[in-house]
Amino acid sequence: MKFNLTLTFNPMEHYVPLAKAADELGWHSVNVGDGLFFYDETSVDYPYSDSGARYWSANTQFLDPFAVISAMGMVTKNVRFLINVLKLPVRNPLLVAKLCGTTTFLTDDRLSLGVGLSPWPEDFEICGTDWKTRGARCGESIEIIKKALSGEFFEHKGAHYDFPNLSINPVPNQDMPILIGGTAEPVLKRAARIADGFVSPNTTADNIDEMIKKIHGYRKEYGTDNKPFRMVSVAIDAFDLDGHKRLADMGVDECCDMPWLYYGGKFKSPVEEKIEHMKRFTDEVIAKM
Repeated sequence: MKFNLTLTFNPMEHYVPLAKAADELGWHSVNVGDGLFFYDETSVDYPYSDSGARYWSANTQFLDPFAVISAMGMVTKNVRFLINVLKLPVRNPLLVAKLCGTTTFLTDDRLSLGVGLSPWPEDFEICGTDWKTRGARCGESIEIIKKALSGEFFEHKGAHYDFPNLSINPVPNQDMPILIGGTAEPVLKRAARIADGFVSPNTTADNIDEMIKKIHGYRKEYGTDNKPFRMVSVAIDAFDLDGHKRLADMGVDECCDMPWLYYGGKFKSPVEEKIEHMKRFTDEVIAKM
């Protein structure tokens, strides 16, 4: 199992020193989230909390993931980066591809792109995109991003996007992994059919186990089970060595962790304290896996 440091919801000034610490301690990855706008009121509940309420506020700092990953990439050597996850169908896929190409250049091809739909109809309205076709446009956008990041000229005429013959530069030197996150059945099927991996939202190990089994079944159905595929988990009830061993037994390849929360720390704890918690987790869990 590989270990991925979660930085979302931490103070802005902690991102770079924590990424450097992850690099020095031998962690596999660092992941950051995507938050666009905070609405005073939303038309739907938040799907990933039991109460339906958001667990952040208007004062929560959400850095643009491409910008902050580029900054972290310039001061690290080995640690990879995962966007967990980008609200893809509210964005123009060619502009996303352009950002991916630039970020992979600045990080020496250490970027993986996780994508999701965004739970807020308001995001689609604000960005001038259609809410009802979000799933289909997510799939088509992934196809476009892969074509664009080949560096070759291509044209695209699809159900939702129509582009003339074009190319972008820079592009990755190797294929950039694209993972899909979410819980809905169509999302699991889409991940199995076209993605390089799956990212679970914040949920229990039991729920992650169920989703992994479904995805494996869909991959066999679609004939994609012979291709490389990463299972990335964000488990809310697996903090110690035994919990991570259980996730590994389920087939989780990569686990997202925020160690300071396991040892009594907080989001606003001093960065030096967080690094000490990272060292402890590295010794107590990572080194023993």
